[in-house]
Amino acid sequence: MNRFDIIKRPLDTEKLDRMRDKENKFAFEIDMKANKTEVKQAIEGLFKVKVVDVKTAIVRGKFRRIGRSEGKRPNWKKAIVTLKEGDAISLFEGK
Repeated sequence: MNRFDIIKRPLDTEKLDRMRDKENKFAFEIDMKANKTEVKQAIEGLFKVKVVDVKTAIVRGKFRRIGRSEGKRPNWKKAIVTLKEGDAISLFEGK
């Protein structure tokens, strides 16, 4: 699995904005099969930064209804990455 398959997309919410500013933490949606070591190597390779810590969590899909039919959104995995002091990821700089 290469680093482009591991990192699917960056996550951007108000809570994550505060974490980014105060704690230098960034969040990404990642592949369900990826582990912390693979995520660390992918982030360091893609963005040329030093990763201090990686926390992962599986986000359970919500149950939804459309009329009488019910369905469930798929589960997905997220990673919260702590970077070394002074490092930043340029995707989030334009905010």
